[in-house]
Formats: sequence, C-alpha cells, structure tokens
Amino acid sequence: MSHLQYSAYKGVGERNLKQYKYNEAVRIGDRVECAGQGGWDPETGAYNTEISAQIEQAFKNVDLNLKDAGGKGWEQVFRVNSYHVPLNDEALRLMVEGFEKWMPNHKPIWTTVGVQRLGEDDMRVEIEVVAHDPKE
Repeated sequence: MSHLQYSAYKGVGERNLKQYKYNEAVRIGDRVECAGQGGWDPETGAYNTEISAQIEQAFKNVDLNLKDAGGKGWEQVFRVNSYHVPLNDEALRLMVEGFEKWMPNHKPIWTTVGVQRLGEDDMRVEIEVVAHDPKE
C-alpha cells in the first residue's frame, strides 16, 4: 500500500509504533486520518489526573499529530470522534470549549461516546479526527 503515507510523531508516537505496532496518522490523498489522541504528555506519555488538563492536552496532541502528518492542524478537521471515561456534562462542556478554541471558524461533525476503559489505565479521553488537506 505504497499510496498510504503513515506518520508517528517523536516521543509517544514513536513509542506507540514500537510498543503497540500502530502509527498515529495516515494520509490518503488529500485526507489525513488520525489515531485517537489521549491527554498524555507527547514526550513522556505521562498523564495529568485532571480531566480538564487531559482534554486540553488531547486537543494539543491532535494538532501536533495533524501537523506531523503534513497538515495544517485543527482548521482542516471535518470529523471528530471522542471517547470518554466517564462521559458527563463536564466532559461535554470541555470538548465544546476545545472546539471553540481550536476551530473558531467552523464546526465539524462529531460523535461522542462514553466507554468503560480506554487504551491506558490513566486515559480519560481520546479524540480521533479526520481532516481535509488539499494539495495546493
């Protein structure tokens, strides 16, 4: 599948590729699809225990991931899936605040799901996106 361009950013992205055998993003033509990003420190993988800090960091990690894959960041995102432990009013409010901060000029489609557990013990949020990055 040589037409697919995979990427894994330095730090946690490279760790995940080595340890869990997956990339953080794939470019398919003018689309960039990103694996779910948690609220981890992108260099160390450590988590802040506060849900607000995790959601804020997850938004930053999505931006990092998109740019590492050659995109421009949140301005190109048209689809968001988010997963939460737990899904409650606070988590929804924090996600909406993130949308307003990172995408002030557009509104993506969004699916949100409450789950029992995510990929690592301390994960409380995971944000997965699809972006359109047309070749100019």
